[in-house]
Amino acid sequence: MEIKTVAVLGAGAVGSYIIWGLDKKVKLGVIGEGERAKRLQKGCLINDQMYYPEVWSPTEAHGVDLLIVSLKYCALKDVLKSIQTIVDDHTIVMSLMNGVDSEEIIGEAIGKEHLMPSLIKIASRKENGYRFDPETTIGIVFGELQAPYQSKRVQAIESLFENTGIHFRASEYIQEEIWSKFRLNVCNNLPQAILGAGVGCYRDSEHMKFIQGGLRHELETIAHAKGIDLSKADSSSSRGSAVPASARYSTLQDLDAKRHSEIDMFSGALIKMGKELHIPTPYNEYTYHMIKALEEKNDGLFDYDQENQRNMCSK
Repeated sequence: MEIKTVAVLGAGAVGSYIIWGLDKKVKLGVIGEGERAKRLQKGCLINDQMYYPEVWSPTEAHGVDLLIVSLKYCALKDVLKSIQTIVDDHTIVMSLMNGVDSEEIIGEAIGKEHLMPSLIKIASRKENGYRFDPETTIGIVFGELQAPYQSKRVQAIESLFENTGIHFRASEYIQEEIWSKFRLNVCNNLPQAILGAGVGCYRDSEHMKFIQGGLRHELETIAHAKGIDLSKADSSSSRGSAVPASARYSTLQDLDAKRHSEIDMFSGALIKMGKELHIPTPYNEYTYHMIKALEEKNDGLFDYDQENQRNMCSK
């Protein structure tokens, strides 16, 4: 098995890492139609260099060897038909999205046999294009859910990523690794987004550590109830990219940019699982509603000064 064609659905922070690494290795295309296709045809600025991958419609991408899905969670359900169009009998699909349920959603649309469970750890930021440090980036982790762990699919993906600059490794505990990253996102990503401060807040504030601990306990309780042993991933997943105390993770970046976040993928998913398992999730419920309220604030729902001005003008 050899991967000769790769399509990327979602050319943001994660997609940029794939484009950067695979640009000269294989026939590579990003998925886009209409106005989005026109924007992509102008190129992707990554670490101060322009890249010009081919731009394919879902129909043009039909039958690629590998489809990498790297979208924001809120966009996933709207592109399931596109994914169905792209995937052929032999196509492997890797979801490098956050959370723990994107593969389930995609699998229901195309069949779980196409999926290669995977995750990515990358500290990327949008600043004159997308920027990341290739050396400190952890990269992509992937693997089969059951033996044989060194399957032909795993070997083909390893061969694809070799000598590209992309950091990668195969894991025999991929489900635990995905949940370990989920824990990192919930516990490190969300509290700082509410506070609006860099990640140094967890080091410098006992109050932030307390909130972080409450979120962690709820997540680990749910993982245990689902039979997921996070200790299997602790030794490998504890390695992280070096980030400064001022770093702002993705949820805070979304709020800073007045975008809606992926909170439904994080605390929203945990609340749903907690209800199904009869496990209370008060920390996640509070966090969920606070971030939703911050999104409403960014949407202008609480712009009462402007409302008062309009009322004054109408008198």
